[in-house]
Amino acid sequence: MARTIDMQVTGFEVGQERSGFHPVTLETSRGPIRCRLYPVPEGSERAVITVGGVGGGWDTPAQDLYPRLGSDLPSAGIALCRLCFRHPTVLEEAVLDVLATLAFLEAEGVKQIGLVGHSFGGAVVIQAAASSPKVRTVVTLATQGYGADPASALGPRCALLLLHGTGDRVLSPACSESIFERARDPKELVLYEGAGHGLDEVAEAVHTRVREWLVARLPEQGGAD
Repeated sequence: MARTIDMQVTGFEVGQERSGFHPVTLETSRGPIRCRLYPVPEGSERAVITVGGVGGGWDTPAQDLYPRLGSDLPSAGIALCRLCFRHPTVLEEAVLDVLATLAFLEAEGVKQIGLVGHSFGGAVVIQAAASSPKVRTVVTLATQGYGADPASALGPRCALLLLHGTGDRVLSPACSESIFERARDPKELVLYEGAGHGLDEVAEAVHTRVREWLVARLPEQGGAD
């Protein structure tokens, strides 16, 4: 799905390292976007962008999944950029935030990108991936169904992993099941018995599965399709 990007990144500011990440502010034509960048040594061409849900801020599922990935993905040569939405309840604006952050990473030399989104953020990253050929994989956690129709256009260029708890009372696992049915290969659906919307009950299993998936789907230079 093509998208007309009406947001331009006009500059950025990188702050001093704290707790393993650098605070980054992207100045854009629609206002500043705050990020936390967990970098790797110069020369890496792989990165992952993670987003939360409508709660906004530095929302993360599965007991701090995102900062944990930020701590261990760089050892595999993959940078991680956590994104704080400008408008965490507006789908169109949130997608633009991801695309602007993706453009920033591309300008820094990144050639392969993975996107990870929780809840509302699941639909956001699916839409963003459909607009960028640089995105090689998408991971959704307890995603909403609304806005996720572009999932059918991702494969085979972009692999899709959907994780959902069967005990989710906020968004039914039927959301992920429906997306899985419409998506093309490569794709995978994992349902965690009894787990709720935040997937906190299965945090270790989620962390392991997401990390392994991202490392496998974002191959080192020379291993890309």
